[in-house]
Amino acid sequence: MTGRVFLVLMLGIVASAALTQWLAVNERQRTLERYRGFHALERAEQIIATTEVVRPESRDQYLKVASKANVKLEVAHGNEASQPLSEFGTALAGRLGSEYKLTSLVDRPDRCDQPRQSYSTFAIFAPQVTEYRGACEAMLVEMPDGQTLKLSILPPRQPPGAGQNEYAAFVPFLLSIAVLAYLVARMTMNPLKSLASAAKDLGNDINHPPLELSGSNEIRQASAAFNAMQARIRQHIAQRTEMLAAITHDLQTPLTRMRLRLEKVSDDDLQQKLLGDLSAMQQMVREGLDLARSMDTTEAMQRLDLDALLDSVCADAADAGQSVDLKGHAAMALMGRPLDIRRCLVNLIDNAVKYGQRAHVTVERMAGAARVRIRDEGPGIPQDQLARVFEPFYRLETSRSRSSGGTGLGLTIARNIAEQHGASLSLANHDRGGLEAVLVVPEFYAGK
Repeated sequence: MTGRVFLVLMLGIVASAALTQWLAVNERQRTLERYRGFHALERAEQIIATTEVVRPESRDQYLKVASKANVKLEVAHGNEASQPLSEFGTALAGRLGSEYKLTSLVDRPDRCDQPRQSYSTFAIFAPQVTEYRGACEAMLVEMPDGQTLKLSILPPRQPPGAGQNEYAAFVPFLLSIAVLAYLVARMTMNPLKSLASAAKDLGNDINHPPLELSGSNEIRQASAAFNAMQARIRQHIAQRTEMLAAITHDLQTPLTRMRLRLEKVSDDDLQQKLLGDLSAMQQMVREGLDLARSMDTTEAMQRLDLDALLDSVCADAADAGQSVDLKGHAAMALMGRPLDIRRCLVNLIDNAVKYGQRAHVTVERMAGAARVRIRDEGPGIPQDQLARVFEPFYRLETSRSRSSGGTGLGLTIARNIAEQHGASLSLANHDRGGLEAVLVVPEFYAGK
């Protein structure tokens, strides 16, 4: 957004300045042409009037001296094609009076058709070639004494390097526009960047400090609304977590009493069935409590060695009789909540062993992150249900057997923990068979 706003402002200001400059140059050109026409008219009248009072034998010498700049007067030689008087000729005839007879010639001086270079601030790559649009023509002037002279009105000569000094003015002009556009873009986008950063921090840590109320009234209102939203979300999550934790905790006591009373049932077959159902209920309560804890972010963040943590989790799983092997090294530290990260890895490994009999754990280093792959040797999951298994209490087991299907909360808890740490968790069926869970953990995560 900063780049887009900068480009829009830059292009808009440059386009407006270019249009203004073009209009100004054209207006200046017209003004100069009018001034030069008036000056040529004054000069031509002065030379012709002075020539009249100069003796005929001295006129040639006088005309050589007086015919300079863009007005040239000389003795006419031969007959040339004529045409009606131009606007300039009419004005000059009105100034000289009826004693002088003026006739415009068809053939113009050669300098009238020579291209001229026009410079402007925005024509920095090449000067523009234009034609002179001011008064430029030739005419015959019949003096009162009968002598015929030829008057040539020529375009003014261009000084060497005309317009080149405008190039130097273009660079600071462009730099000033760029600085102004950058400052405006930065001033406009900074509040949006702060809101975007706050939204990202809110997704990683609901207890992140609220935004500081600063800036314009609109930004203050947006920041206040964002802080109020964060407070409501935090209150809602806290109430839900407390309610779930209270329910699951309070169920532990009656379930324990039920287990003690079931010990007195005389029918062994009925007793085993009831104890199995009771064990399943206790397992659901424990995992419900784990789910509530996975939503709690009060545990302090610590710097963790990922390789040491994986080695510890895999060693504990092997000691518990699970088939687990670990390959690779990340050589990376991360910031996280130790108990939560361990619970996430344990759930993924338990899920792989439960449904695939074995867990192959591989860790590798990526750019700014580490990727942990946990693959089992089971049948995998249908493609259309890979996303649904992360939903709470969703199980693929149609028999609803707790011994094989669990409660459907393990992957939900694992993903909650991963998202709270800025990590990503996904599932995919491996090419060689089995299901593979991929956990990507960022390096040195700066959450709190």
